[in-house]
Amino acid sequence: MPKHMLRLGVNIDHVATLRQARGVDYPSPMAAAQLCEKAGAQSITIHLREDRRHIQDGDLFELRRGLKVPLNLEMANCHEIVEIALKAQPDEVCLVPEKRRELTTEGGLDVAGHQPAIKATAGRLAAAGIRVSLFIDPDVRQIRAAAAVGAPVIELHTGTYCNARGQRRSAELNKLIQGAILANQIGLQVNAGHGINLDNLDGIMRVPHLDTLNIGHSIVARAVLIGMQAAVREMSRAMRRYHPDGVSD
Repeated sequence: MPKHMLRLGVNIDHVATLRQARGVDYPSPMAAAQLCEKAGAQSITIHLREDRRHIQDGDLFELRRGLKVPLNLEMANCHEIVEIALKAQPDEVCLVPEKRRELTTEGGLDVAGHQPAIKATAGRLAAAGIRVSLFIDPDVRQIRAAAAVGAPVIELHTGTYCNARGQRRSAELNKLIQGAILANQIGLQVNAGHGINLDNLDGIMRVPHLDTLNIGHSIVARAVLIGMQAAVREMSRAMRRYHPDGVSD
């Protein structure tokens, strides 16, 4: 893969959401992940929430055994989930904030306000050979705090940009651009995710130094209409014009 090629990580949580809605054993997150692999996804993301609203423990272990591409586990800095992660050994863990009543993740992790706890968990995960990422807003304090706790990767929260309109959207995009520049300067790998779809992708493509986009809901929603492999390929094609300086071809 060329160095400048933007990688696609597909979040399959909402395949499990559909399964859990009826309390049945289908559709299978493993089967969905395998279709994503066949379509060219470079990684698979799942979020094992404390309330187990979609992904279940068994899904995590099945995916860890069966995937050919890297598995990225999103999780809160919660003792129970940390212990499960250490047992399952995903390729990467992305620490995220989590609230029981939220529909989806709201905002980035407050690394600056919880440095000792996050540093301790990041250290345990890293010692087990798990690459650590932190899901944060494009804020200078949070980016510097991420580096301070020893995380080699950040995932910029793009949801505020994706949900904004007009001048506010331009301001939020500028924050992402400046955040990515700073993170790159201090040696962090920069991923991005949350709320990204084909309609707002053009703006995301202007953010420099991106390695991976983690996209879930919009791909799964599109897959309902055109199929999982077609939805993954559609997004992958749209991402091909990315250039690491943030200027799309």
